[in-house]
Amino acid sequence: MSHRAPVLLPLTTDRLTLRAHESDDAGRLHGIYSQPEVARYLLDEPWTEADATRHVSERLAKTGLDDESHALALVIEHEGTPVGDVLLWLTDTEHRIAEIGWVLDPAHGGQGLAREAVGEVLRIAFEHYRLHRVTAQMDARNDASARLAAALGMRQEAHFRQDWWNKGEWTDTLVFALLFGDR
Repeated sequence: MSHRAPVLLPLTTDRLTLRAHESDDAGRLHGIYSQPEVARYLLDEPWTEADATRHVSERLAKTGLDDESHALALVIEHEGTPVGDVLLWLTDTEHRIAEIGWVLDPAHGGQGLAREAVGEVLRIAFEHYRLHRVTAQMDARNDASARLAAALGMRQEAHFRQDWWNKGEWTDTLVFALLFGDR
């Protein structure tokens, strides 16, 4: 990708602040990712405190698609409290293709916060980074994420049956995508 000015953080929406991860987010994100209902559809088991420290440490370096990490990791804050995070990472630098993923604390679900946060990151993906395509892959049982992807205009392109062995069982994967021209 050609070098451009970095995304100016934090990003703000009507109700949210999206900011870079900070070291002290480990405790807050542990509270979210340690919940079995959050980890159910993720590749990781519920986070321990050590997992949270390691993951946040890794995310500290993910400050933009043009930097060495080729990734942008943002904490979602609502009323000053971290309620989840959104990650965007390049999967094909030359052709400007990326993947997006998100997690929201179930205690804050049903309010449109994930839609607001992920929608803003998709806006940055296409308007700032000028990406050609952004995909989202998820466990097919994750109805909330599938509804969110569809609500954001992402098209379901695939339903892979029993393609992933995860946590002792075969799971299906849904793939959604949004193209620059779809917006």
